[in-house]
Amino acid sequence: MKKNKKILLLVSLVAMLAVILTGCAAYKTGANAAPKGGFFGLIYQFIGIPIRNIMLATENAIGGTNGAGWAIAIITAVIRFVLLPLMLSSSKKSTIQQEKVSRLQDQFKLIQDALKDRSLTPDKQMQISQLQQKVYRENNLSITGGIGCLPLIVQFPFMIGIYQAVAYSDALYKSSFFGVSLGKPSLLFAIVGALFYLAQSLLMLRGVSEQQRAAMQSTIFISPLMTLFISMSTPGALGLYFLVGGIIALIQQVIVTYIILPRAKAKIDAELKEKPMKVVVTKEIIDDIIGNDSDNSVNSSDSTSSTEEELRKRNAGKQKRENK
Repeated sequence: MKKNKKILLLVSLVAMLAVILTGCAAYKTGANAAPKGGFFGLIYQFIGIPIRNIMLATENAIGGTNGAGWAIAIITAVIRFVLLPLMLSSSKKSTIQQEKVSRLQDQFKLIQDALKDRSLTPDKQMQISQLQQKVYRENNLSITGGIGCLPLIVQFPFMIGIYQAVAYSDALYKSSFFGVSLGKPSLLFAIVGALFYLAQSLLMLRGVSEQQRAAMQSTIFISPLMTLFISMSTPGALGLYFLVGGIIALIQQVIVTYIILPRAKAKIDAELKEKPMKVVVTKEIIDDIIGNDSDNSVNSSDSTSSTEEELRKRNAGKQKRENK
C-alpha cells in the first residue's frame, strides 16, 4: 500500500508537470504575448524574466552561439546544487526507512500470505490489514515517510521559468547549443537526458536487498520515460535542463549508494543491537484472527447438533406416551 501511494504521488507530480509544460508548448514564440496575470504571469515576472536576463547576459559574456545553452546549464547546476542538501537529506531518510522496513519483511509476508486466503470475511481482512499499520506504528516508522517529492515541487517554477524565458524571447528562441536548437524539441537532449536518469535508477538497485530490488524494479523506468516524454514535447531548453539535471542526479545517487547507504546500514545495525525491531505480527496472531471464524463455526455446529438431539429425544418420549 505504501509503495503504491508513493508511486502514485510521484507519477501524479510528474504528469502534472508534463501537462503544464506541454500545454505551454502550444504557444508559438513571437505570436503570443507573454502572460501578464495569473499563475503563469507571476512565474514569468519573478522567475522567467530574471532567467531570461541572466541567459542573455551570459550569452553576451561568453559570446558565440552556445552562450544561452551554457546559461541554462549554469542555472540548472545552481538550482540543483542549492537543493542538493535537501535531496541528500531526503535520500538519507528514505534509505533509513527502507532499511528498517526490510528488517520487517518477515512480518509483512505473514500479512500478505494471510490476505491471499479468499475465504476470509471482510471483517477478518480488515483486522489483518490493520496489522501492517500497527507494525509501522510500533516501530516508529512512517507509512508515507521517504517519499521525498519536495525537491521536485521546488523545481517546478524554475522549469516553467526556463521555458518562458526561451518561448517569449526571439533572441533566445533562435539560439542553439552546439548546433541543437533551444527553441524546438530536441530528440538528442531527450534521449541523453533519459539515459542519465536511467543510469541513476539502475544505480539505486545496488546495495539493496533482494526484496527491495524486486519492489523497486517496477519503478526504475518511471523517471527516464517521463524525462523522455517531457523533453520531446517541449523546447530544447527544457531538454537541456533535464540533461544537466540528470548528470547531477547521477552524481547525487553515487553519493547515496557508496557513502550514505553503507553508513545508514552500519548505523541501523548498531541501533538494532541495542533496541531490536518490535515483533508485532506472528503466525500465532494471524492464526488466532483467522481461527475465530472456525471456532465460531464449530461452536455453532455443536450447538445445532445438541439442539437437534434434544428435539429427537422429546419426540421419542411423546410417541411412547401416546402408545401407552
